[in-house]
Amino acid sequence: MGPLIIVSGPSGCGKTTLIRRLLEEGVWPLQLSVSVTTRKPRINEEPGVAYHFRTVPEFLKERDKGQFLEWAEVHGNYYGTLEQEVKPYRELFRQGVVLDIDVQGAEQVRKRCPDAMSIFVRTSKFETLEERLRKRHTDPEESIQKRLANARAELARAEEYDHQVINDDLEVALASMRAILGPLFK
Repeated sequence: MGPLIIVSGPSGCGKTTLIRRLLEEGVWPLQLSVSVTTRKPRINEEPGVAYHFRTVPEFLKERDKGQFLEWAEVHGNYYGTLEQEVKPYRELFRQGVVLDIDVQGAEQVRKRCPDAMSIFVRTSKFETLEERLRKRHTDPEESIQKRLANARAELARAEEYDHQVINDDLEVALASMRAILGPLFK
């Protein structure tokens, strides 16, 4: 069975960039699980690539049918990982599956899949998160404030993870991620 890798961290920490770079390197057989969300797509987000976009009733119907490995309400929207995005890759193809999920979802996955390895990505300074969120120019002020408030709560749970990666410098953080993931594929 392929490894299950949980990657979490507050908005603006760079986890998506780190994951994307690792997948582009193609060193290991890794598959990114595409999450489901009820939030509206951002500019240049392609459905099925960035997220599977659903209405709230569609999401709740899938949830009630037990189709999610994990799900949570985050920043006022629902997010979740469909079982079908994980199980076949791990079991049939023996690939590693990366979950880019929040701390609530990570807790659920660790309970259901005790073999999962977890990484919390953070910056050394909280102010860096705010700076990065503002530089995106993708969210209104209300959303930024909500994400910053959630970041404080998420940072308080960093110790629950197997590993923490500081992402102040992308290349240094990538090297840390490689060192953590490498032993999973030996």
